[in-house]
Amino acid sequence: MTQTRIQDTDPALASAKAETLIESLPWLRRFRDQIVVIKYGGNAMVSEELQDAFAADIAYLRYVGVRPVVVHGGGPQISAMLDRLAIPSEFKGGYRVTSTEAISVVRMVLTGQINPQLVGKINAHGPIATGLSGEDAGLFGGRRRGVVIDGVEHDLGRVGNVVQVDPRPILDHLAAGRIPVVSSIAPDLDNPGHSLNVNADAAAAALAVALPAVKLIILTDVAGLYADWPNRQSLVSHLTVAELDAMLPTLESGMIPKMRACLDSVRGGVETAAIIDGRVPHSVLVEILTEDGIGTEVVAQ
Repeated sequence: MTQTRIQDTDPALASAKAETLIESLPWLRRFRDQIVVIKYGGNAMVSEELQDAFAADIAYLRYVGVRPVVVHGGGPQISAMLDRLAIPSEFKGGYRVTSTEAISVVRMVLTGQINPQLVGKINAHGPIATGLSGEDAGLFGGRRRGVVIDGVEHDLGRVGNVVQVDPRPILDHLAAGRIPVVSSIAPDLDNPGHSLNVNADAAAAALAVALPAVKLIILTDVAGLYADWPNRQSLVSHLTVAELDAMLPTLESGMIPKMRACLDSVRGGVETAAIIDGRVPHSVLVEILTEDGIGTEVVAQ
């Protein structure tokens, strides 16, 4: 005997869900077939719940026709592994000082641990993600850099800038319907066979410009950029390149690489760049597919 299943559905709840889907319609039209680069890092990487939410967001974007590209760092995991191995961690101007001993650990954690883990989480939603390193197929080329603090140049060891990007490996994967997941390591162009630890924010910006992407999103550990930190009422939701350029020297050191990446990407032709709170589940979808978005958005003018 067949039983009829009766579903107790709240019409108001069903209507609210439908309204949320309809709100995303213009943004689905806007971003369909467009490349969006997302830099993944911070607390979103160390919480299992947030990892799963991020992976679901990226898979969702792919299935609705957006072409996401993920670039990841791994600061918390690198620090934890260096501590386990009794290798000192030091930061200058927001950048990790990376010794010859430390670069092997950085490379192992980024390319050997975090990258396949993230690919696996995305692929739980279907075989759509593939892992890459900035060292693969000539994707990135790097040169060593230092950092200027109070007018004085400081050496950072095996740390570099991405000075060269060949987007073809990424474009090939996108053409095949895959989601490229890229670890932020680059070969040293001046020392063949050596690797450089490159800031993942800057690497994501360089890749966004080279592809080119229409949007760069950087996940971070705060709600966005504050005009008067730590005054939490001073969150800036929207600013131009000129406004950000004027603010940059006044920012906290940890925020400078992220906002510099936004600035460089928009100056390089990316339409918009945003920093969003990676501690908020599904913040990527909120930023891309809703009217108000989340966090701080940077535009040309």
